[in-house]
Amino acid sequence: MLDDLRSSAASSFTEEESGQADLSMEYEAPERRILGMTAIQRFIIAVMLLMMTCVLGALCLIAF
Repeated sequence: MLDDLRSSAASSFTEEESGQADLSMEYEAPERRILGMTAIQRFIIAVMLLMMTCVLGALCLIAF
């Protein structure tokens, strides 16, 4: 009888632990990094590439 009590107590304890671990994993925000850059850094790179393309395009139009 005591063995059943111990096993039921141990199983309920492990279920509670796994339930808490699942909840903590559920609320963590995933980090979205591409090439190790944050969203702001990627935005700045994209704007700089756009400006360089516009400047080079304008220079090519003036040159030809």
